[in-house]
Amino acid sequence: MTSLLAASSSDSSKFANFDVPSIAWVALLGVIATLLIGDLLLVHRKPHDITMREAAIESAIWISFGLAFVGVMFWWQGGGAAGEYLSGYLIEKSLSVDNVFVWAVIFSYFGVPNRYQFRVLFWGIFGALVLRAIFIFAGVALLEAFDWILYVFGAFLIFTAIRVARHDEAEVHPDSNPVLKIVRKVVPSTNEYDGQKMFTRRSGRMLATPLFAVLVLVETTDVVFAVDSIPAILAVSREPFIVFSSNAFAILGLRALYFLLAGMAGRFRYLNIGLGVILGFVGMKMMAVEFVHLPTWLSLGVITIVLTVTIWASLRAEKRDGPADHAGDDDSTAALGDPDLSEPPVSERPGNE
Repeated sequence: MTSLLAASSSDSSKFANFDVPSIAWVALLGVIATLLIGDLLLVHRKPHDITMREAAIESAIWISFGLAFVGVMFWWQGGGAAGEYLSGYLIEKSLSVDNVFVWAVIFSYFGVPNRYQFRVLFWGIFGALVLRAIFIFAGVALLEAFDWILYVFGAFLIFTAIRVARHDEAEVHPDSNPVLKIVRKVVPSTNEYDGQKMFTRRSGRMLATPLFAVLVLVETTDVVFAVDSIPAILAVSREPFIVFSSNAFAILGLRALYFLLAGMAGRFRYLNIGLGVILGFVGMKMMAVEFVHLPTWLSLGVITIVLTVTIWASLRAEKRDGPADHAGDDDSTAALGDPDLSEPPVSERPGNE
């Protein structure tokens, strides 16, 4: 046990480790809040149908913010911390793509009009930031208190890698979500939309609209994805500030990425294999830490190469064979909605009786 503790202590010293003053946390949270509020009040103040061009521009801007923070970390704490941040950012960004496709299924299931999807995702991202912060600090505390949890995390990531590579998690059934069933029983609800409101008043009663049920599903699915991604990032960094900031900047741009990629699930036919390789790599890295420590630049290189090869191979196969035959493509495309469609009552849709 003593040797294991020594190995754990030695391993922690190989990661970036620095004191983070309160002002740094305040500044980080202030930047995140400013970006979120500015996006809501300035860019998306009025509900509208988001075009592919608008989504592409916004995605580029959000990615620029995330990459710019690499420079901040390099200036503040040096190349080691910057490399760990970038590794964490790439891991979270790549794993979040599957999250985007799940959102598409949820929106399609409830028939949410395109112009109202952004508001749901705004609050979904806000909730995700809070949940990720809890998961991150809990994960770091567990690693510090119980050194053996390192092997549990590593084994879990390898198991998840196999599941993701085989695409066992591809099917999503919102109607079987236990949290949604509880919400429908305890929260008085209406089957009709009222613009982009989560709650509306009907006959003097305050009722939840279908958008509230959609938000609940978005948040619960994020918990599932966080269980995968947080241990993966803890394999490349143990500093809570680095882990949280890389997570935050990666998921801030997911709304724009959703509108850009929701209808393109079939074009990334090898994405699940690439994500499986990344998760398997970080899982084995975590389990072998007592024997060998891979430098940050090597981990970053492996992640980058895997993502590049995955995207290149997918696009090449798309060009050679045409669109892959995925059952979820139609649903994903339908989730984006038709700008001219009206808002049919959701009582006519499955799962909303």
